Amino acid sequence: MKKIIIALTLFVFITSCYNSEKPKKPKNLISKEKMVDILMDVSLINSAKGINKSIIENNDIVPDAFIYSKHQIDSTQFVLSNEYYTFNLKDYEQIINKVNDSLKTLRDTYNTLVEKEQNETRKNDSIKRSKRKNKGFLKEDIIKTKPLKNN
Repeated sequence: MKKIIIALTLFVFITSCYNSEKPKKPKNLISKEKMVDILMDVSLINSAKGINKSIIENNDIVPDAFIYSKHQIDSTQFVLSNEYYTFNLKDYEQIINKVNDSLKTLRDTYNTLVEKEQNETRKNDSIKRSKRKNKGFLKEDIIKTKPLKNN
């Protein structure tokens, strides 16, 4: 009896997972370029939630609604388009590669800006320290120096 139940459960599981029907192309399919933009925003919002979720919550931002509103789409349109592209792996791979490239470019741009800001801060700090040292050095020279004797 156990073998029959296990076999039946396994059969139901395999047949339920096996759905080879290709999803139909939605009438309002989101373009690949727009999907890249949407998935970029999804990635950025998810990263922001991971860093400090309370800021998003305190500003009453609903991530999904924000993305749908920004890109002027609805959830059904996104789900159907995403389902269509995920079934067409070549298209989805192109989309994901563009998203990854865009995220890398954004990260590199951000890192460059941070590095420039840090260098500017170091430069300003160095100038301030130099001015303080020079002022201190001159005062000490004036106090410690003795008049020259003419022989």
